Amino acid sequence: MNGAHFGFTDRWGGVSAVPYEELNLGGAVGDDPGAVTANRGLAAESLGVDPARVVWMNQVHGADVAVVDGPWGEGPVVRVDAVVTAERGIPLAVLTADCVPVLLADPAAGVAAAAHAGRPGLVAGVVPAAVRAMTELGADPARIVARTGPAVCGRCYEVPERMRVEVAGVEPAAYAETGWGTPAVDVSAGVHAQLERLGVRDRAQSPVCTLESKDHFSYRRDRATGRLAGYVWLD
Repeated sequence: MNGAHFGFTDRWGGVSAVPYEELNLGGAVGDDPGAVTANRGLAAESLGVDPARVVWMNQVHGADVAVVDGPWGEGPVVRVDAVVTAERGIPLAVLTADCVPVLLADPAAGVAAAAHAGRPGLVAGVVPAAVRAMTELGADPARIVARTGPAVCGRCYEVPERMRVEVAGVEPAAYAETGWGTPAVDVSAGVHAQLERLGVRDRAQSPVCTLESKDHFSYRRDRATGRLAGYVWLD
């Protein structure tokens, strides 16, 4: 898309064993590290990118953003929930297993971002923080292309009523009800509402609910499970 590339994985085509079968890309869920490395190589190969150039995050359900010009190198992966770059050819990656993977790109400005938006991140404002960081590097919200990937849907994300009220107090669009009539939160709807207010018009949302799909990892469904990834990069 005008030099912007977006990719989301499912759970198949990797080498991890149960309960992480097959394409687990998360390095902190108890899977064999060798399998995770192999899976990250397979995923990168399928996308046509160099696995050594992918920028990962140590995600902590916050709103901190890091501006990067390449991988972290030999040091520790930084504890953030969004990464932004103005370097072309640097793939940014976000791990999820029910949370919303948010991929953003302004091809004209050469700026891209990946954000991890779970319920806490939605409330903390990780997506607005990522867009602000992009604009500081020259991006224009009117040009930003946004893609959100597979995530638990509002019909399945059951929460206590108190939590629904708290989240909706920050983002009313996230107010939801499960398919069986109990309180719920729709994080994807909340993310897209935030993007709309920020002026990001070119948006698309995956129709896949991770909890409902056996082709995707879901922490709420399985607890011990792998992680999906979303990737964004610019030519």
